[in-house]
Formats: sequence, structure tokens, C-alpha cells
Amino acid sequence: MARRKGLTFYQKKKKLDPKLLKDVVELIVGGTVAVFLAFVLVFSVGMRTSVIGDSMEPALHNGQEILMNRILYRISTPKRGDVVVFLPNGNKNSHYYVKRVVGLPGEKVQIKDGNVYIDGALLAESEQFDKIIDPGIAQNELLLAGDEFFVLGDNRNSSEDSRSGNIGAVRKDNIIGKAWFHMGVEDEAMGMIE
Repeated sequence: MARRKGLTFYQKKKKLDPKLLKDVVELIVGGTVAVFLAFVLVFSVGMRTSVIGDSMEPALHNGQEILMNRILYRISTPKRGDVVVFLPNGNKNSHYYVKRVVGLPGEKVQIKDGNVYIDGALLAESEQFDKIIDPGIAQNELLLAGDEFFVLGDNRNSSEDSRSGNIGAVRKDNIIGKAWFHMGVEDEAMGMIE
């Protein structure tokens, strides 16, 4: 049998590089653990809910999804300006309300001439809030108890909040959590709530 002259080609068997295999396995395991921990963190600390109504516009819109931190207020207290999620009067049959904290425990709150007064002094607020047309029960000075907060919607003239007799001051144990992140309506992007 005659032998062919010239170049001969043969394929070299590729061997799996053990270091590369180890790196890929570590990446897959690490990614899986990270996703699992994120899931656990979100479901143990956070909770999703939707904004109902236009009372928090322009910050939050009707139907917008928000993520709330349920642990924060177990170790701290809401601060003025925080956006909180609560059940009015602890009514578990009600939907969650989302409002901004204006008055803190032990303070005297009054609404007069369309403005909020805390302990007799005008509350310095953002220009974005309209003058309040109906002061509701805050027409007269209200003294908040040691565990009560006065909350208002950002859309002051289209909000059922602490001015309403059926909601009134919100007790701390009725606050479910702090609104933390929101899902943007137009761009579907997450953003911090301020």
C-alpha cells in the first residue's frame, strides 16, 4: 500500500481544563446563592404593594408598585418626611394606605390658612405641596400621643389621611413599613422613594 506524501492533519483531543471547570462551577454556585439570598432578603424584610389613588402624586402614581421595608420600624421610629404604609385603625380588611409623615409623637399639629403648623410653628415644606383647602379634624390643634403620627398625602387636596375623622392619627403598631423603592410607571425602572 502506498503512503500519501505531504501534510497530514489530525485532531488533537481537547481536554477540559480543571481550573476553568472549577471557575465555571464556582460562578454558577455563587450566582445561585446570591439570587437565593436576595429572594430571602426581599421576602423577609420587604413586601410589595400597590399605590391606590392619586393622593401621593407626583411622587407616586395610582397603580404603581412599591416595595416596603417591614423591619426598619421594629428597630427605629418613622421620621418626618418618611413615606409609610399603614392600615387605617389597624383594619385588616382595608387596603394599605401610603402617606408621608408630617407630625411626630408628642407634637401638636394644626392646619390653618392652608399650611401645616407643628407646635405652633409653620412647617417648612417643599413648594410642590398645594395649600390645604380642607383642614378636616386638624382645624383645631391636635396633640399626638406617644405612639401616634400625623400623615398627609403629597396631593394634599385629593387625599384621605390624618385630617379625616375615620383615619385620624396613625398609631405606630398600625404602620406596616417604610415605602422603600418604587417601580416607575413609564420606564419600569426601580427608584428610591424620597
